Amino acid sequence: MTNVATSTSAHIDDIAVVDAGAIAERATSYWDSRPMQGRRLFQPTSSDEVAAVLAWCHANNQTVVTHGGLTGCASGADASADDVILSTEKMNRIVEIDAVGATAVVEAGATLQAVQETVAEHGFRFPLDLGARGSCTIGGNIATNAGGMNVIRYGMMRQLVLGLEAVLVDGTVVSSLNRMLKNNAGYDLKQLFIGTEGTLGVVTKAVLRLFPQPTSRQDALVALTDFEAVTELLQRLQKELGGQLSAFEIMWGDYFAAVTGDGGHRAPLAREYPYYVAIQSEGSEPATDTARFESVLMAALEDSVIVDAVIPKSDTEVQAIWAVREQFDAVLEPQPVYLYDVSLPIRDMDDYVQQVKANVAERWSNGQVYAIGHVADGNLHFFVAPNQRGDFHADSDRCVYEPLAPLTGSVSAEHGIGLEKVAWLSASRTAAEIELMRRLKRSFDPKNLLNPGRVVSID
Repeated sequence: MTNVATSTSAHIDDIAVVDAGAIAERATSYWDSRPMQGRRLFQPTSSDEVAAVLAWCHANNQTVVTHGGLTGCASGADASADDVILSTEKMNRIVEIDAVGATAVVEAGATLQAVQETVAEHGFRFPLDLGARGSCTIGGNIATNAGGMNVIRYGMMRQLVLGLEAVLVDGTVVSSLNRMLKNNAGYDLKQLFIGTEGTLGVVTKAVLRLFPQPTSRQDALVALTDFEAVTELLQRLQKELGGQLSAFEIMWGDYFAAVTGDGGHRAPLAREYPYYVAIQSEGSEPATDTARFESVLMAALEDSVIVDAVIPKSDTEVQAIWAVREQFDAVLEPQPVYLYDVSLPIRDMDDYVQQVKANVAERWSNGQVYAIGHVADGNLHFFVAPNQRGDFHADSDRCVYEPLAPLTGSVSAEHGIGLEKVAWLSASRTAAEIELMRRLKRSFDPKNLLNPGRVVSID
């Protein structure tokens, strides 16, 4: 059932506020240490208080920018000195865990890691997983339709949300906390707020799908000599592991060499191979699952699909493998380094990566491109390093996005459009699609007050 409330008992003067001076002591984001901007920052503790803030902003024609964990990569949380900021950081309760229905009701400011750990205590798993799990929030995950490493098995955030509560720009609270997998009673209103980056409303609470905790887990890091072998290994694992493959993370060789160089991670395998893949499989039969996993890898080794492999035998070794994929500080210096998040058909991935590298090399003689990705869901991440001082973001964008358009790829696989990619949205969406997005924005927010300029511009 969807409930709509147009009034609130909360008052704007009762809500915690951070003034402009204190705001400037905060970093702009996880990735950006510049001082944050904003007229004032509200810290509501409930949906009613969020409604009060938005109603006040609406009445005063005040633009408002929403903040979650500030781990986004598309400048979606950037605020100007004239903006009010609404942070969900104090709305972090895990309200309910339903062991029978396998659901959890959580507030938008709860961190992903807190949700993962809390449901694990009840024997469940929330399978969304990102490297920023300790800082990113459920509300931000919903707003950007986060994906991460387990998409091939569990889907993106859109598939993991059953219901939610959101507040519209005028303070109207729309509560649709559905707990059922099947509910075709009219429009699925939650989809208006998933992946729309807070431009149509502010998510305050969500009902999440939970899954049983797996009782077995197998991990491996393998090396391969060509991209055809990567895709063949993926097909083998998907077929022979009976749906238990949960992560298949590719690292191009130059990325692997960079993060395992001097002062970096210890290299679990030799560093000269062109491709590496970190693999995770999960099941419910520890003895047989492990035997099958190792058998599949052994066959791939014997058939020269893979040329080297390591299977960790302890939690420490498992963490060491995944640290190579998740902790990439070594490729973030020297600045500037530009981060990208794209998707495209798997068959085109390797040629596309080579084209991006060629574009960067042509633009900057010492430029470097580091590529990693999820492969099975078509998602690649790039770090483009010009190795020169200056602002080269526009040039870097052209290197990455121009060869993507002919492949019908997307300029955002999971991080969103934010402010950074608005000019490139037309590379992935038709004019009719973009105009429909504008019509939705105008309908929900005719004054253009809520996260203005994100995704599409209606000015």
